Amino acid sequence: MRKVVLSFLVLLAIGAAGAAWFWRQADSWLHAPGPHSAAVRYTVKPGASVRSVLAELEAQGVIAHRRAIELRMRMRGWPTIKSGRYEFVAQESAADILQQLAEGRVLLETLTVIEGWTFADMQRVVAAHPEIKQTLRGREVAEVMQAIGHGGEHPEGRFYPDTYRFAAGTSDRDLFALAYRKMAETLEASWNSRTPGVPLANAYEALILASIVEKETGLASERPRIAGVFTTRLRRNMRLQTDPTVIYGIGSAYDGNIRERDLRTDTPYNTYTRGGLPPTPIALPSREAIQAATQPLETGDIFFVATGTGDGSHVFSATLEEHNAAVARYLARLRGSR
Repeated sequence: MRKVVLSFLVLLAIGAAGAAWFWRQADSWLHAPGPHSAAVRYTVKPGASVRSVLAELEAQGVIAHRRAIELRMRMRGWPTIKSGRYEFVAQESAADILQQLAEGRVLLETLTVIEGWTFADMQRVVAAHPEIKQTLRGREVAEVMQAIGHGGEHPEGRFYPDTYRFAAGTSDRDLFALAYRKMAETLEASWNSRTPGVPLANAYEALILASIVEKETGLASERPRIAGVFTTRLRRNMRLQTDPTVIYGIGSAYDGNIRERDLRTDTPYNTYTRGGLPPTPIALPSREAIQAATQPLETGDIFFVATGTGDGSHVFSATLEEHNAAVARYLARLRGSR
């Protein structure tokens, strides 16, 4: 009887030692560097199980010893993983991969909306992005605005130019809503800190002016002074006479050249033929352009013209005589460069 008991205890000890070894080995495999020598992108489908994901990752050579890792998971508890697109760096361990899946650290895509673009430009870029879920492609702008909860509003200028990072599969509606919200917050903050007495009736007029400043500015440091020229003109009931508004009014017929007849042809956006601000913004303005519109630098200047030096700078003038002289210098420099 003693021999039987002793044999049983020996076998029990061997089994326990073997189990302990396997437990340590499984833990080692779980945390060991993965067999993949390069970064791997992988998409977890909605509703996918941990076991199915581990099986696919093993088949793709991303992890090894899947069965042992699964047994380890049974003992420790299965993690809850989140769907989405992931990127696993070279030799990332199974433990780190599972943690990444559990935390939902999905691969982020990017989309850049550039200041000075029109809303139509933004629409084209969003529609062309391969990782954005398209729900509004080809829709009229009124439908887009309705979809993001702002039906009846004109879209121009309402979306913040920025580089957006998002998970693959994010909808175009969500991106438009985010850009709209960010612009609304930026505009509100700038309007609330506006210079007292600025000749603008409301925040939307500031947005309109900011879009003009954005299109007129070639040198970032000049934004406040350019805004100041326009606010001075508004105070004096002078027409703004800015070419970018005329170009916006021409629309798709614009061929890259603005002619004298274009300045004389009346449209709601022709600030040569109409006083005050145009009815809507003409582009997506940057935060800096909005700040310039709400905090303009008024120096008494009412004209500006490019210097022609190639750095985007302008000559500012307080009188027509000074302006005409600056224009003459610009034209002479232009002819010289040709």
